[in-house]
Amino acid sequence: MAAGRPTPPALLLLVLSVVGLDSCPTPCSCPGPTNKAHLLDCSRKRLSAVPGNPPAWITQLNMNNNEFTSIPFLGDVTYNITTLSLVHNRISELVTQQLQSYVSLESLDLSSNSISELKAGAFPPMQLKYLNLSNNKISNLEPGCLDNVSHSLLVLKLNRNRISALPQKGFRLSQLHFLELKRNRIKTVESLTFKGLDSLKSLKMQRNGITKLMDGAFFGLGGMEELELEHNNLTEVTKGWLYGLRGLRSLRLAHNAISSIRPDAWEFCQRLEDLDLSQNQLSRLEEKAFAGLGLLEKLNLGENAISHLGEGVFSTLANLRTLDIRNNEISWAIEDSIGVFDGMKKLNTLVLQRNGIKSITRKAFDGLEALEHLDLSKNGIMSVHPEAFSHMKLKTLLLNSSSLLCDCQLQWMGGWLTASGFQHSVAAVCAHPASLLGRPVLSVSPDLFVCDDFPKPRIAEHPETMVALRGTNVTLSCRATSSSDSSMSTAWRKDGELLYDAQVQNFARYQQGELVYTTVLHLLNVNFTDEGRYQCVVTNHFGSNYSSWAKLTVNELPSFLKTPMDLTIRTGTMARLECAAEGHPAPQIAWQKDGGTDFPAARERRMHVMPDDDIFFIANVKTEDMGVYSCTAQNAAGSLSANATLTVLETPSFLRPLEDRTVARGETAVLQCIAGGSPAPASTGPRTTGRWS
Repeated sequence: MAAGRPTPPALLLLVLSVVGLDSCPTPCSCPGPTNKAHLLDCSRKRLSAVPGNPPAWITQLNMNNNEFTSIPFLGDVTYNITTLSLVHNRISELVTQQLQSYVSLESLDLSSNSISELKAGAFPPMQLKYLNLSNNKISNLEPGCLDNVSHSLLVLKLNRNRISALPQKGFRLSQLHFLELKRNRIKTVESLTFKGLDSLKSLKMQRNGITKLMDGAFFGLGGMEELELEHNNLTEVTKGWLYGLRGLRSLRLAHNAISSIRPDAWEFCQRLEDLDLSQNQLSRLEEKAFAGLGLLEKLNLGENAISHLGEGVFSTLANLRTLDIRNNEISWAIEDSIGVFDGMKKLNTLVLQRNGIKSITRKAFDGLEALEHLDLSKNGIMSVHPEAFSHMKLKTLLLNSSSLLCDCQLQWMGGWLTASGFQHSVAAVCAHPASLLGRPVLSVSPDLFVCDDFPKPRIAEHPETMVALRGTNVTLSCRATSSSDSSMSTAWRKDGELLYDAQVQNFARYQQGELVYTTVLHLLNVNFTDEGRYQCVVTNHFGSNYSSWAKLTVNELPSFLKTPMDLTIRTGTMARLECAAEGHPAPQIAWQKDGGTDFPAARERRMHVMPDDDIFFIANVKTEDMGVYSCTAQNAAGSLSANATLTVLETPSFLRPLEDRTVARGETAVLQCIAGGSPAPASTGPRTTGRWS
């Protein structure tokens, strides 16, 4: 290099960098100011004090797994530190003065220390964005402990501490986006606990043992998108504790003890896209269990004990893409052809493994035109209708069964599996007839699939719809046949639910080489609670068959609660007759006069019926209104009537008053007086006929 020539800038930077590396204090390592990483790493060195002369250029400091009991001071370098990590040390207390020199600090990780509380003013005013205090011993959060970082903090982690109670409105962190409180000891979340977290996007509270979420527990978190509450002890989903979560998109409630979902539960969080209710104790999903979740795309109901699905329970989930119902008890929904999936036009993935499904009917997947991935594994399926999958364009089918009934109804399967490319994902093995036992469907020649017997039960006689009077006895019968001598069993269902304590008689006999099985359901002294749709289910080793539904209607004859009383009133006043009746269905009340419906009060519109008050009025009563009025109560079970006599009193009046008469002497003089009234007035004066001389 020529004398007097200035040092090239690149060479100068290299020299400075080398000088920086040479000044790295022992025993730490200094990767150097490469890119944006100006890191001094003193982790796992058993340090209890800061090494001398740290490089002036560092902005990130790692002192994890050491012996520090307080936050260290690095001299002038401290003012430039933006990231400080002190994981796994022995710090037991946060002292404000120790942090005052960290004026540039944005990220502080104090996880796995021994801090037991956060006192008010624990932090000096600073621009901290990330704070991790997980795996400490914190049991107390004093009000105001985070106030000095409230306008900058974006992420706060308090996992694995000993927090048992959250102070109401204790988090005044207007910019916080992410809050984690996993693995603490919080049992109850009071109302307005998180008021003040206006910018929160994600809240994670797994594994706390939470048993109660009070109404409005998350009020104030209208912009939050993710709530994770897995592994707690929640028992139900209600709109009260979901109040205010209008922006929520993902809700995870797996591994709780939830047994019920209120019909209006989702009123305040109808933007949900992902809902996880797996590993709970759900046994029933009522008709409105998911009402309002029209934007839901993913629903996980796996690992529950669901055996009852209300009619149309999934019909409102028009945008659902993925539905997981593995390991439940909904075989009947697939076997009974009730169209349980109607309305799910966009469903792409359906998981039904381990549901005890034995047969798949033609309408089992009606409405699922967009379905591409279907998991039916671990079900022991025996029969599949040839048209069960015909309306879908499946890309993935998982099915493993060694229980197939390989008769002519299954002849289609081998060719279809090959043509659809499912020969490797489907394990289909015959169990019947004996000649095909153990053979894969794909290896059986089509001409061997014959129908020379019908071992699966067939319903020969369905129960009939009935109408019965309350208090009477009702019997519903169902008959099934099978070519197999495999024993049959029956169950009765009412409105989709099994009748466990029903009074049932079963009869079996052989007739023309077939086993004929008859089951009779006895309903004694029926009441209105017995109304509903009844169905018998007949099962043997080869599968189940379901009868059509028989509707039972229970009626009750009308009986009077109020009957009209004989009434006597004057003309010009108002007549008031009462009549009320009960029955099932509710009886209709009708009025007649002297056996007819065409009477003066009706024609002249002076009649008024007040059904809510069970009162019949006749305004401005006239004498022609007098008569016998009948109140008739009628419903589908019959009718009955009650009578009352209306007597109308009218003050007597002269129809023809006395007139002066002049007669000759010796003639007969007749004086006549005619009066009217109701009842007809009697004469009280003499009628005199005389001859005057």
